[in-house]
Amino acid sequence: MSTSLTTSAVARQNILNNPYALEEMEKAAGVRGIPFKNKRIMLKEQVAEFFEVTTRTLENYIDSHGDELTANGYEVVRGKSLKELKEVLATLDGTEIDFGTIKKTSVLSVFDFRAFLNLAMLLTDSDRARSLRSMILDIAIDTIQVRAGGSTKYINQRDADYLEHAFAGENYRGEFTDALRDHVDEGKWKYPNLTDAIYKAIFKEQSKEYRRILQLDQKDDTRRTFYTEVVTLIAGFEHAVAVDLKAEHSRLGRRLTVKEAMKLVDKVAATLLSKPLVEMARSKMASRDFALRGVTHDKLGAYITSLPREDFEKFLGTQSKELAKQIENARDVMKRLKDR
Repeated sequence: MSTSLTTSAVARQNILNNPYALEEMEKAAGVRGIPFKNKRIMLKEQVAEFFEVTTRTLENYIDSHGDELTANGYEVVRGKSLKELKEVLATLDGTEIDFGTIKKTSVLSVFDFRAFLNLAMLLTDSDRARSLRSMILDIAIDTIQVRAGGSTKYINQRDADYLEHAFAGENYRGEFTDALRDHVDEGKWKYPNLTDAIYKAIFKEQSKEYRRILQLDQKDDTRRTFYTEVVTLIAGFEHAVAVDLKAEHSRLGRRLTVKEAMKLVDKVAATLLSKPLVEMARSKMASRDFALRGVTHDKLGAYITSLPREDFEKFLGTQSKELAKQIENARDVMKRLKDR
């Protein structure tokens, strides 16, 4: 998927949905704006002047990207709101009230800061927009890195629910490996082969492909980089395969080959229960890795969507918890229970 802001609606929306990056961009841009209804806005004419383009050029972009700009704060002000805006404009000095016959107009096109940035990411015929895009990208990347503690490799663990699901996942992982030990032939290679089969069924990548995309070191544990929803799905998948392995061993009266075990993985992947969960996991992983880790899973390109604001708050906000703090809290709880 393209990461160019001028061509990728997903890349643009990821920036516009990140409240922490927007806060830093507003400081850096130095755009004063007009105070109106608890936010600051710019008139269409002001925006055209800032980007050194004609108002007709802006109107062309509004025509071609109207839905996107409107969703991000562009508005045509009419009626009572227009009257209130004119009253605000009448109190201002300087260029804010020097555009044409504002007193006589029946509508005014305005941009809040998000819509202003949105337009900057679309304009291809403005040098100032091009410079602003560069700043936007730098701030977006830096903000995520800083709030993630310098590395996004384990940003998944900032989810407050991660630790609980990781513990449960380890239990189901043990059930799965025990089932392979007891019900499948062909030595130690069955463990990575069947694990890879599950990974490929869920997100179309074997472990080595996933590790390459995330640039994991040899010491990095692949499973520790999965998002909570993926951890949970893998746990359910491994549990279902473990149950089927035991049942098939009992039916056949012998241990299964790896090939036969692979067919059981395919069977679980094809069930009506698993399919919507697999689709959800693919979308979560592909979209979050694109927005938060800056990597693209090529085989999951069709699943990439922009992240909602809630996801940025989950992984970057003050409510998110680093794994070390989660473990410390868990130990405290376990100690209190032990001492009772």
